[in-house]
Amino acid sequence: MARQPLRSDRVLPSTRLLAAAIVPFLVLAYAVLYPWPSDTRRLFAWQIRPSMSAMVLGSVYLGGAYFFLRVVRARQWHTVAGGFLPVGTFATLMGITTILHWDRFLHSNLAFWLWVALYFSTPLLVFAAFARNQREYSPSTAGDLLLPPVAAGVIVAAGALSLAMSAYLYLFPYRAIDHWPWQLTPLTARMLGAIFALGLAGLGAARERRWSAARVLVQVACVMLALILLAGLRAHRDFDGGNPLTWLFAAGFAGTTAAAVLLYVRMEARARAVASGR
Repeated sequence: MARQPLRSDRVLPSTRLLAAAIVPFLVLAYAVLYPWPSDTRRLFAWQIRPSMSAMVLGSVYLGGAYFFLRVVRARQWHTVAGGFLPVGTFATLMGITTILHWDRFLHSNLAFWLWVALYFSTPLLVFAAFARNQREYSPSTAGDLLLPPVAAGVIVAAGALSLAMSAYLYLFPYRAIDHWPWQLTPLTARMLGAIFALGLAGLGAARERRWSAARVLVQVACVMLALILLAGLRAHRDFDGGNPLTWLFAAGFAGTTAAAVLLYVRMEARARAVASGR
């Protein structure tokens, strides 16, 4: 009987190539949306108002660029595998949003056609890369550093909450407009719904508890959350101070950022201790 080939846990060259090709688009979008959020009518695929929405999307793009850069440099597939399904889901929802709100886009802008090229191709390419590279996935071994059960449970719960928010924003955008802390349109509500779908990454902690599998995803989350908090300070006038969700939003994102940073610091300390044999 022939032996089954061992899984190498390698990142395939085609996966690295896709990641490298995506990075410039994400960096360019960030460079437009975050520094100049009020100039989207001239520089972007559609006019995003208010500036808070534009900066949230820009924050996600920079986090995505960092993730794909890590994919390019990754030595083991399992260290980045957890980000592919969330990114593919986000891109799929953004592509559907483009079709649903086609008339709201600025078809005369070059940025729009770059947007179409990205979101009408990326979902298929990302899912295909994941399916192909997942054949190289290697499960954990007895010596791997694992997330504590409580931490893994909190991450899964946060991911589930994020997905619930995603469904609400995406399926019921007109209701979301009435309650959101800053002004939304149906298009920006669905955009935020697609962003919250990235919480799918948190559900992965229910199955994959290796810190080496979570490290990059926690780094990405810290980048995104920190930029969103900074955006909130820059665009504080966009918020409705009389809306309780304004303060819940601020407390929730600040608390999540602090928790993510604390988790990262503690797990890295444990990883160093394990590596040194203590």
